Amino acid sequence: MGVPSIRLRLASKLQRSLPQQPFVCRRCLHQQSQAGTIFRPQQRAPVKQAYLPRALRQTRPQSTASPTQQPSVSPLSALSQNISRTHSRPHPGTSSTSTSTSWPETNSRTVAYWLLASATSVFGIVIFGGLTRLTESGLSITEWRPVTGSFPPRNQEVWEQEFARYKLSPEFKMLNSRMTLEEFKQIYWMEWTHRLWGRVVGVTFLLPTLYFVVRRRVTRGMAGRLGGICGLICFQGFIGWWMVKSGLKDDLLETGKHPRVSQYRLAAHLGTAFVAYLAMVWNGVRILQEHALVRDPGEGLKALQRLGGKELRPFRRSVAALSVLVFVTAMSGALVAGLDAGLVYNDFPWMGQGLLPPKREMFDPFYSHTPSRNDLIWRNMFENPVLAQLDHRILATTTFCAVFGLWGYSRFSPAVRTMLPKAAKTGMLGVVHLVSLQVVLGITTLWFLVPTPLAAAHQAGALALLTGVLVLGSRVWVPRGMVRLLQKRVAAAAAAVGVQSKSAVGRRGADAMLKARIQSS
Repeated sequence: MGVPSIRLRLASKLQRSLPQQPFVCRRCLHQQSQAGTIFRPQQRAPVKQAYLPRALRQTRPQSTASPTQQPSVSPLSALSQNISRTHSRPHPGTSSTSTSTSWPETNSRTVAYWLLASATSVFGIVIFGGLTRLTESGLSITEWRPVTGSFPPRNQEVWEQEFARYKLSPEFKMLNSRMTLEEFKQIYWMEWTHRLWGRVVGVTFLLPTLYFVVRRRVTRGMAGRLGGICGLICFQGFIGWWMVKSGLKDDLLETGKHPRVSQYRLAAHLGTAFVAYLAMVWNGVRILQEHALVRDPGEGLKALQRLGGKELRPFRRSVAALSVLVFVTAMSGALVAGLDAGLVYNDFPWMGQGLLPPKREMFDPFYSHTPSRNDLIWRNMFENPVLAQLDHRILATTTFCAVFGLWGYSRFSPAVRTMLPKAAKTGMLGVVHLVSLQVVLGITTLWFLVPTPLAAAHQAGALALLTGVLVLGSRVWVPRGMVRLLQKRVAAAAAAVGVQSKSAVGRRGADAMLKARIQSS
């Protein structure tokens, strides 16, 4: 018999002499007893191929390795695997009850893109609504028909009926008594397009909201916020008709007033649209940031902790105050538009012979409605075109100075300059550019007696500036819910790495004992 046959018989004898159950060291048994689990031996562990003769290695069938025999991984790899398992979704055909009824920890990225697309549509309808007002088309449709109003007139007879209704309005009697049917069609199409666009915004937001909530693509908190935005959109449609109604009724118009909608209702209509738009932008941006942070929970948590430091607290509060100031300035612009106050004192910075108009013009007793005149100041602020324009100028100048002051603070404060992230610095610079453009548009709109293109661009600049401030705020604000989520994921990943490390130590100990047993045999 040759030497290979002897080696083969010795290897077979050695294999039969090994225990039927896998060897587990005393340390692993002690750890399992402390964890409260009972060790149940698995099937016979295969002999490592490195310890067998070459002939037996070629003929021995390969067994499937158990999960405990996988190679150990580094803590970084374990962290990545844990994150990927957290984000993995079940198959759409699964019937798991917990998956179908529980809310996820994070929102779907698709929801963010849909929110930003909806915000873009709202931005467009706000600008188109400004064009409708500037062309005096808003009072051309004298009835509010939410469903049947979606269809325009289809024949000459229907057009004649619509024109007859418009002839009964104060605007036609006082301003457009010589208007022809063809001229009426031009303003009618403007208002009809504006209303149809509003219906499209409502449908394209409500239906996807129901889908995302039912399919659990959003968190519980985001579901509530989406429901609130749906309510705002519905309320916006009601306010729109409430505003138009103020220009169609003779009893709603003050004696001697130009037939136009109430400046109060116009400001409420525009303000509600602004709030709905800002809510869409804010939530969309936060979802995208949420996905960027959970991609690496450790680094994301460090970034949020850095933002939450006391060095940036004054800057964060200043950004919040600036957003309120920009919003108030925009609403004062709505009052200016509702009163046509841009058509008086078309110079800047002068108003007449000085920086301020005469006191008699600013506080005109004509606008007081009480004998005691205790409403003289506030009624002139909201109903007097002269004082309304002055208020808007003061607020706009204050906003301009506040933006540049905040930019200087971010550049020349050593603590803020060091702790402020690069994205926030870029956002701050963008706000500086937007406010500069807005001031130029506002001044030129006055100088050229409120031309339609410049006036519409000025309104768009106000919404763009508010968007820039909002994006800047999202880059320096620290959401507490996201901090808790990142802390939870970091702790879970660390625990997973610890378990894998202990398992790797146990495997190395068992392999060493098995190797020593083979060598002694």
